[in-house]
Amino acid sequence: GGPRSQAGAMTTETPDSTMSIAPDALPDRWQHVDRLIDRQGPLATENFVAGEQTKQLVREMLRVLVVGAGGLGCELLKDLALLGFLNIDVIDMDTIEVTNLNRQFLFRKSDVSKPKAEVAARFINSRVPGANVTPHFKKIQDMPEDFYREFHIIVLGLDSIEARRWTNDLVCGFLQYDEDGRLQEESSVPMIDGGTEGFKGHVRIIKPGITSCFECTLDMFPPQENFPLCTLAEIPRTAAHCIEWARIIRWSEVWPNKDLDLDDPECMKWIYETALGRAEQFGITGVTYQYTQGVAKHIIPAIASTNAVVAAVCATEAFKLATGVSANLDDYMIFTGAEGTYTSAFKPDRKEDCLVCSNVPVTLDISRHSTLSALLELLKENPKFQCKEPSIAAPHRNLYMRSRFLEAQTRPNLDKEVGDLVEAGMQLTVTDPHFIRGFQLILEFTD
Repeated sequence: GGPRSQAGAMTTETPDSTMSIAPDALPDRWQHVDRLIDRQGPLATENFVAGEQTKQLVREMLRVLVVGAGGLGCELLKDLALLGFLNIDVIDMDTIEVTNLNRQFLFRKSDVSKPKAEVAARFINSRVPGANVTPHFKKIQDMPEDFYREFHIIVLGLDSIEARRWTNDLVCGFLQYDEDGRLQEESSVPMIDGGTEGFKGHVRIIKPGITSCFECTLDMFPPQENFPLCTLAEIPRTAAHCIEWARIIRWSEVWPNKDLDLDDPECMKWIYETALGRAEQFGITGVTYQYTQGVAKHIIPAIASTNAVVAAVCATEAFKLATGVSANLDDYMIFTGAEGTYTSAFKPDRKEDCLVCSNVPVTLDISRHSTLSALLELLKENPKFQCKEPSIAAPHRNLYMRSRFLEAQTRPNLDKEVGDLVEAGMQLTVTDPHFIRGFQLILEFTD
């Protein structure tokens, strides 16, 4: 996509103020950034071109996508715009809550219940002359693939592993190879991933097909805590037990034919009210709406200062990627602020057989006498795959599909042995909500 022509105006008081400053009223506002761009320096990369060409590239031509407009996303939008990235899109599906206001500084009390993406975009457009931030109040999965192809840099401000895996798979899907199987590097769209948890944070640069991708390092993330179903069903002891009972057990009993959408406020309200009733029944305290959201959606704690540090590094790395004014992080930084301040950087190895970025099928050893149901459970439990609800197909034949229309037809295959369904070495296709494309799997029988 090319540069956009619409320009914002900066207010001197609040985002709704009619007092504005035109972009040309601040001729020296980029002077400190320009000092880096106007001349060659000892840290510049071989791709750096000093002067107006690079300024125009950043401020007029490059398009940046920020995924998430929460605590980290607010900081990212501010930092990127003040570095000169004026053509930004932001996507977020959430609305503003009162509890966001202590750290998501682009929002005010009057903004509660409004879409985060729209309010954040309006604020930046009103405060940064020339900024053109375009909001998208949607789930990331709701945007077409071609939408994501329009951007030169993607910056993630997400709070879930599932969303990171989906976006990582999407961007790796842009990769193109020549007839000899060599990567065409111009098809690789760089992605900067920032994340925080309390006083800890990380920043990593993912260059699909070149560096390790998110899926390559999935085993670095600990599995989410699960509670025994017997505890949830019979003797809950904590507020979290009551919430998980409402989410896992009670929902399917009351709504057997309805999928639970934790991003739907009505669904979340039902989970909260049901968990609260369960807690009162067993004399348990601590079930609040905010805590229900945290448990059900696995929301992690956030501290404003950690968000600021991580976002600053993300924005700086985006600036270096765009200009070549200095070498980029290579390629994973960890920040720890719980006891003093500590940072370190390392380069994770890229997996040659990565599900997402390797462009080769993945091999799995399994007994030919294992049932198809056991294979699907293995795809969920194996740290290499960590699938959520996998479906699997052989060439010209569906083995098990979770879609409403095909599930009943393929359900009888679950109790069959995989050796009776497929041949050793046959290339299978696995699809899962964690992936936009799915991956290729080859079974090697151990007996």
